[in-house]
Amino acid sequence: MDIDEEREKIGKFIKAGLVVMSIILLLGIIGGSVKRVVTVSKMQDERKLPIYCVDCSEKKVALSFDAAWGNEDTQAILDILAKYNVHVTFFMTGGWVKTYPDDVKAIAAAGHDLGNHSENHKQMSQLSKEECKEEIQKVHDKVKALTGIDMTLFRPPYGDYNNTLVESVNELGYHCVQWDVDSLDWKDYGVESIIDTVVNNPHLGNGSIILCHNGAKFTKDALEAMITGLQDKGYTIVPVSELIYTGEYHMDHEGRQFKN
Repeated sequence: MDIDEEREKIGKFIKAGLVVMSIILLLGIIGGSVKRVVTVSKMQDERKLPIYCVDCSEKKVALSFDAAWGNEDTQAILDILAKYNVHVTFFMTGGWVKTYPDDVKAIAAAGHDLGNHSENHKQMSQLSKEECKEEIQKVHDKVKALTGIDMTLFRPPYGDYNNTLVESVNELGYHCVQWDVDSLDWKDYGVESIIDTVVNNPHLGNGSIILCHNGAKFTKDALEAMITGLQDKGYTIVPVSELIYTGEYHMDHEGRQFKN
């Protein structure tokens, strides 16, 4: 092999080597980019949760009532709560506030939490951030005008939420609140069913948040036994505002709130 052939052979090896090195470098860059994209995507897609229940050592639970339709039983519910000196949280829609302003005032005067349940009881996960905030702010302003109270608790209608809603709630200075014990009173199964579903619920424990409705058919008739049943188990019933942590806290994957 003469010197020119040798040089040509060496040149081909060098070019081939450069090509291989370029491919390796390119794959490394792409791989790194993909990793970064996946990491960013994971951060963006991380699910934000409402407060379903609270980690606490004390035997206390929060009782809550969603108020969206009707007020026929509201006074009876307030009378029973007063009889047992129990304070709870009422989550009210804008329509309910507008239709029953005297009930809103009575609830506030009795020392119960006033909670926000949206203006129109829509599926909030289908709304934009601006629309979510509008749904919350409208009720806030109505209640503020009626009672002078700035509400800080929000419950999504139907328990329906997504990251956009939770972010909207937080940006308005609210806490997004769900429940871990559903009385199922809205299914109209009867008085005994409501009592048993709450008092013997497998999820019931320290820091539980219980869901009821002020307008369900049998709720007022089940309420007294529900209260005494919880008390017999050693639970103190408090409003949501006295159960949740409002300072530094973190959440687990089940929506359980932990104090930092």
